Amino acid sequence: MSLNDVIKKRRSVRKYQPQKVSGEVVLEVLVAAGWAPSAHNSQPWRFIILENPSVKRELAEAMADVWGANVEKDGAKVDAKMRQERVDRFANAPALILACTTLDGLREFPDQKRQMFERDLAQQSLGAAMQNILLTAQALGLGACWFCAPGFCKETVRKVLGIPEAVEPEAFVILGYSAEKYSVPPKKPLEEYCFKDMWGLKL
Repeated sequence: MSLNDVIKKRRSVRKYQPQKVSGEVVLEVLVAAGWAPSAHNSQPWRFIILENPSVKRELAEAMADVWGANVEKDGAKVDAKMRQERVDRFANAPALILACTTLDGLREFPDQKRQMFERDLAQQSLGAAMQNILLTAQALGLGACWFCAPGFCKETVRKVLGIPEAVEPEAFVILGYSAEKYSVPPKKPLEEYCFKDMWGLKL
């Protein structure tokens, strides 16, 4: 399969077969992540492989509690079925990886504004690594999905897993063998997102 085929065939998979993903395959995917470009070659990504079923469920339950509290804060009622689906999605994931960032290796500035730019660079670098994960998973015949849920409850994730302050939880990646058929989602044509020289001047 060509790289172009891998890119076009990749989909966000949310239903998986019970088949376990081997540790060797998970590591192959993470090695690919490490080859992504990064700001100052800082490689500011950190990945935590979650294997223990009880830890995965504890984390999923804690995150669901935060989600529920936010729903109620917005004046809505927590849907018990939806909450359970959120818990089971992560607790029962064939392979669950927590993606994090760190500012280690990035530049230090005396003012907060420029330091925040460095944090942005770390997140952009992680995005490149995450894309490597998704494409490598596709090339290996796996399904995968990127979930931003940890980014909404970083302190909860940090507390459950004992993550140090210098490491910031950002997202989950689920890996597994797809149990669903999916269609091609609509994509914008090039002329809607690519411009020459100035905004509004299309190709």
